[in-house]
Amino acid sequence: MGLSMKERVLTALLGIAATLGLTALVLVLVEVTSILLPPETKFGIVFDAGSSHTSLFVYKWPADKENDTGVVSQALTCEAEGPGISSYVSNPAQAGESLRGCLEEALALIPKAQHPKTPMFLGATAGMRLLSLKNNSQAERIFAEVTRVLNQSPVDFRGATLLTGLDEGAFSWITINYVLGMLLTYTFSGEWVRPPEATLVGALDMGGASTQISFVPGGPILDTSTEATLRLYGSNYSVYTHSYLCFGRDQMLNRLLARLVQASPSGPVRHPCYHSGYLATVPLAPVFDTPCVGASPPGGAARNITLEGLGNPGTCISAIRELFNFSGCVGRKDCAFDGVYQPPVQGRFYAFANFYYTFHFLNITSGQSLDSVNTTIWRFCQQPWKVVDASYPEDHRWLRDYCASGLYIFTLLLEGYGFTEQTWPSIEFRRQAGGTDIGWTLGYMLNLTNMIPAEAPAQKQAQSFDVWVASVVFVALTLGVILVAAAVQLFWPWD
Repeated sequence: MGLSMKERVLTALLGIAATLGLTALVLVLVEVTSILLPPETKFGIVFDAGSSHTSLFVYKWPADKENDTGVVSQALTCEAEGPGISSYVSNPAQAGESLRGCLEEALALIPKAQHPKTPMFLGATAGMRLLSLKNNSQAERIFAEVTRVLNQSPVDFRGATLLTGLDEGAFSWITINYVLGMLLTYTFSGEWVRPPEATLVGALDMGGASTQISFVPGGPILDTSTEATLRLYGSNYSVYTHSYLCFGRDQMLNRLLARLVQASPSGPVRHPCYHSGYLATVPLAPVFDTPCVGASPPGGAARNITLEGLGNPGTCISAIRELFNFSGCVGRKDCAFDGVYQPPVQGRFYAFANFYYTFHFLNITSGQSLDSVNTTIWRFCQQPWKVVDASYPEDHRWLRDYCASGLYIFTLLLEGYGFTEQTWPSIEFRRQAGGTDIGWTLGYMLNLTNMIPAEAPAQKQAQSFDVWVASVVFVALTLGVILVAAAVQLFWPWD
């Protein structure tokens, strides 16, 4: 007997359903491709323990890296409460406690799962270098307390230590060139490439206790003690850098005042860099309580000294010049001051930290000419104290010192580092570049990423969108045909 109509329809429907289902299965199993998931984000924490304050920075970068170096960006910055850690000689435990607030902010930002893999480092600069020279046991106690507190955190603490002047200068150089896109840049074609080396810029940094100059010279670096060799993003760099301890803003001001006190031990001390009409009485002991002065208070001097401002920028410059030893560089083209080797400056420079803060206050960070900068500083120095004090009520803490700081920077850059009227326009005074704070911490983190193994992006099996849509259509058709076959079976009477 032949098949009935109902049997023939059911057979056809089941055949169609089997064909559609097999096609969907083939699409699911065969048309699968491997895709790369976005790389995991890694984090790092750096404390910058300067002479006057401590700052925390959190950085992040994709785990896969580029030519062995992370593409790092700033994720958080935090100012720790209180002064620099070198100020806590009478209460070392408080040096560590002062860091807790910023550390908690950093830990809240970084996912908890990432905490054990997040490196953390504290680098102390010139303030702690001076304390180590003055009383090494006090410095060690402060480092011990800082280490105790930071060791309690769930991250990978890499230690608290003195940062050498060479490293501070080299890391600052890395930072400024990185944020300006001079070490690595992203092209329109979607590739990371290294820009021409001729675009590299120099770094001018000034803290409270030291100042650094770093740049790539036009020829070989003849004194290897001033050379930092770096490898970043697969390229090698040879950078000249030198740090001058005791030539930071605060220590310069202290040394200047100490010299004036020694010249007038019985007082009052007539200060040419303070505005005319300025009058104050200050304790004498702190002026000489630093290795940078290298002398004791003059015999017979009172415990407190009276300071009178003269407002004489010419005499002020003469007093500032006495802080330098220019005679050791006479007849040498490759020498800055104090007999220190330095190749001639070349290229663009970025001046930040106290270079920027001083000139920003004086409103001379907009590319003014050398003559205009000089004139602005002199006019400010010659203003009476009453006028200055009334004009800047919010800047009272440093107000009396901006004249000396401005003239000191002017002298350091021209007579010390060797900038001229022709090369002066190559200096830019900035606090940030590319939305990132300029300093040594980012450079340190970039250098550290060279030692952190890269992680390949995870892979996942997936279909293309078109294949996925086709698979869904065939599955839907298969189900539809099966439902029709079920309806035929249930509602179509047998012949």
